[in-house]
Amino acid sequence: MKINLLLACAFLSIIIYANIDEMHGIVGLTKRDGGVGCVCHDLNPTDSVIVWIEGPDSVLRNSTVQYKLLMTGGPAVAGGLNIAAYFGELDSVDTLTQVLLGELTHTFPNPFQDDTVSWNFFYTSPDSLLIDTLYSVANSVNGNGNPSGDQWNFGENFVIHIIDNPVYVQNENQQPEDFVLYQNYPNPFNPLINIGFRISDRPDGKAGFGFVSLKVYDILGNEVATLVDEYKPAGIYEVEFKSHSNEGRNLTSGVYLYQLKILDPETSSGQVLTETKKMILLK
Repeated sequence: MKINLLLACAFLSIIIYANIDEMHGIVGLTKRDGGVGCVCHDLNPTDSVIVWIEGPDSVLRNSTVQYKLLMTGGPAVAGGLNIAAYFGELDSVDTLTQVLLGELTHTFPNPFQDDTVSWNFFYTSPDSLLIDTLYSVANSVNGNGNPSGDQWNFGENFVIHIIDNPVYVQNENQQPEDFVLYQNYPNPFNPLINIGFRISDRPDGKAGFGFVSLKVYDILGNEVATLVDEYKPAGIYEVEFKSHSNEGRNLTSGVYLYQLKILDPETSSGQVLTETKKMILLK
């Protein structure tokens, strides 16, 4: 009887300690580490607790991109999380999360807003062309300090394709000041961005003038949209691009490219000046 009582006290102490510790973050619970889960709160996951990650599924190597983990369901008072990457590195966006032993976890329970709680975090891709995976688990708590009644679940594994940086060839006769393609803003964007470019007067004093093409492509090189396709004089221009359109365009999260081409009418060969930049759609 005395032994059973001591064992019960020891077990209760472990549960209480684990619960206190988990309030300030805990790692090693995802499917990457064997799928232990938040067993200090409940031995089994709850299907009605939905956990998911949002962000691009294609990332350039050696790049840092922002992602978001969301959870709904359960007691929905506050939540905690644990995220692990197989190859890449994770980092905090704000004070809501911290990195422990290379994995991401909460610093304190994050209150739900309406029926959902979320955390933003950074992912830095490795310097290799490969397929990475983000593993996640999150816990929905009732906030009374007692693990009984809390519910948790694993998130679906989020696959990220690490892709190469595009290599572009610039004509050696091109004058850098002839035209400029500006980086889009905001970046990442959702659902619209502004893309600007400048056509300068020519070094010989003649007015800059040429046939201008500005197009958007997905990472596989498929054309997504044509934003400009006409003759334009020297000047500064800005066009708006939306991830969706009345014609049925509805882009998914990921990396996209936008390319500016200018046909120089002063060259006998019809030289084309080209510049390309990347942008990230993050829904």
